[in-house]
Amino acid sequence: MTAALTRALRRHWLLALLVLAGLVLRIITQLAYRPALLYIDSFRYLDDVGVFHPGGINPVGYEWFLWPLLGVGGLTGVAVVQHLLGIGLGIGVYVLLRRFGVREWLSALAAAPVLLDAYQLQIEQLIMSDLLFQVLLLVAVYLLCWWGPPTPKVAAVAGAVLALSVMVRSVGLTVVLPAAVFVLLAAGLRPRGGWRPRLIATGALVAGFGGLVLVYALYGAVVGGKFGVGGSGGGGVLFGRAAVVANCDELDLTREEQLLCPDEPRERREKIGIDFYLHLWDVQANVDNLLPEGMDVNAAQRSLTRKVVFNQPLDIAAGVVGDFLKGFAPTRTQAVGDVPLDRWQFQLDHPTYAPDWYAQEWAELYDGVGLRADPELTSFLRGYQLGGGYTPGLLLGCALLLASAAVLGAGRARRSGLRAVTLLPAGLVTTSLLTASVMEFSWRYQLPGLVLFPLAGALGATAIFGREAIRSTPRSTPSEECQMLTTFPDAVDRDALEEYASRYGEHRFAPVVVLIAAYNEEESIGEVLDAIPARSCDLDVDTLVVVDGAKDRTAEVSLKHGAHTCVAPNNRGQGAALRLGYRLAAQRGARYVITTDADGQYDISELPKLLEPLIEGRADFVSGSRRLGSNERPALIRRIGTYVFAWVVSALTRQRITDTSFGFRGMRVEVPNSVTLRQPQYQSSELLVGLLSHGYRAVEQPMRMLQRTAGESKKGSSLSYGYRYAKVVLGTWWRERRSTGRAAGAPAVERVSERPAAVGD
Repeated sequence: MTAALTRALRRHWLLALLVLAGLVLRIITQLAYRPALLYIDSFRYLDDVGVFHPGGINPVGYEWFLWPLLGVGGLTGVAVVQHLLGIGLGIGVYVLLRRFGVREWLSALAAAPVLLDAYQLQIEQLIMSDLLFQVLLLVAVYLLCWWGPPTPKVAAVAGAVLALSVMVRSVGLTVVLPAAVFVLLAAGLRPRGGWRPRLIATGALVAGFGGLVLVYALYGAVVGGKFGVGGSGGGGVLFGRAAVVANCDELDLTREEQLLCPDEPRERREKIGIDFYLHLWDVQANVDNLLPEGMDVNAAQRSLTRKVVFNQPLDIAAGVVGDFLKGFAPTRTQAVGDVPLDRWQFQLDHPTYAPDWYAQEWAELYDGVGLRADPELTSFLRGYQLGGGYTPGLLLGCALLLASAAVLGAGRARRSGLRAVTLLPAGLVTTSLLTASVMEFSWRYQLPGLVLFPLAGALGATAIFGREAIRSTPRSTPSEECQMLTTFPDAVDRDALEEYASRYGEHRFAPVVVLIAAYNEEESIGEVLDAIPARSCDLDVDTLVVVDGAKDRTAEVSLKHGAHTCVAPNNRGQGAALRLGYRLAAQRGARYVITTDADGQYDISELPKLLEPLIEGRADFVSGSRRLGSNERPALIRRIGTYVFAWVVSALTRQRITDTSFGFRGMRVEVPNSVTLRQPQYQSSELLVGLLSHGYRAVEQPMRMLQRTAGESKKGSSLSYGYRYAKVVLGTWWRERRSTGRAAGAPAVERVSERPAAVGD
């Protein structure tokens, strides 16, 4: 456990440093302002916890989040959980980017804004809904992207998560639009199964979203007397903006509308700000003192807003676009009329936005103590924030430009398979910020950009400039008989990947991919492909054939039988072909990779034996074993070799292995992509010894080894094959021993349903 953690920290050292720094900053924030920070909206949330009245300005979703936390840990507990979620956001961004092949350093830098930005720290310490809104958006991205093109079930769940974001912040109402576009295009412009599955999945997303939002709106109508999801008052989100720019003397207004149209000159109104007019008539005292009794204020606000929008559309549009672009300013600036910036900045004392006694009562109610601030820590945080401890808007704007360029197909993006994935976070955050800008500008509303803009930008940069190249420098000089691979992708890999992307676009694999490396197997591969099921263990199954520079019609036969086919222009060996297939499966969203041969020597009906331990979480790697199962007419020397090499590997790894070279294997897609694989041939032992050295859990299953259905073995003579196989086994063990500093100790191999070898084996 300790060794595995050490390896993980060594590999992801930059993220680990950023997480550590973010954790320290959050501890300081927690100690600086105890038990938590309270804003104007905080009191509305706290007052409604347990009541959940849906008729107010704010939706009640955040109150559902607060309710159990306040009962257990008070305001302090809420702030602690929110800080932990903030750390989780940064790690989540990193993990998702690594899932799609983004370089480690770039993935870590994309996580840095949400981990280190002082405005993020401040909002996490506040009793406010913004952090939960960020979390729900990232969860939706995970659901829609992690497993490839989303199925209807996954899309419906993601739609429900987006609906929950609406119940947290009503600005989320529009995010379903970019999500629906993504689901529709997730499999590319020419989806393999046609457009019908994509349309069904898109419909499921919209149904999951719309159904849950409708239920909440009905709840609002029944309980709160207002059909809707909350907002900025009865006049709608545009009333404040309309009031600021309205040409009251030029519009044909009713008496009620005239009463609501401000008397101040437009220049004066712009200085007063949208926020003032947006909430002016939410205060009942203003209604009672300034308007006639019985006047329908909400109806008058809505009708006035419509007239301003229809008669002054350019004024409204210019205001919205201008406020949207403010978020990309190089520094945090305070424009005239905007929500005051200092509300989102650390103060030297404990700020309150209500009478002091009222704020203190809330703190004493839940935490037993009043509001307190540590002057030294608050001074540090304020200095950090004002001294540059935030993400420049220009950087976020560059991320958006990179994402946009990738979506439009710049550079290598057209063949990257990442255009649709880049579109999703970019579309979600752009739509969210634009929707917020329709109402007004506030730096608080820009916070989703700290999560999704860097995420989209890193994906866009990777799509344009290419994915990570895995450096693997050999410790020995390559020999003529067994030249070792040094980098991925090399020129052959790149050519194969580009040809594959041009054929299949941005399609994503099913959860299970059966991978076959094939060289001159046109006689047998068709029958093997036809036997592979479309589903197994309740998971969809895709087939991927990597044609290793074949001279015959292997590629044509594979395509004819419906397999995804990747053609390497040069023959390099089974190990090189499988390594290419492992990486392609990971890049295109597979969860599990199953390897089998093109010669028909393995019984594909035994596929569930490989999948079940993986799905149940009992293993990371599952291999068949002919010694636990059976072998049809094995050559004596090959049979002896199977026993000898099993004994050697068992002795070296201190784990009992019965079959080191059985080609019918299953594994989580991360396993082969995290193990050093250099061998163009004899890859089975390299993978096995490597994964055991890395501490992965391995399981052996009894299986049958059949006779070849066609073609000839490409392993050469038994003696030369044995010599080279032994070199790989010993070389891999020594390499891994040197790299880990120990003799590859790992959990014992588990054998399922072990029985004696068959008679005659």
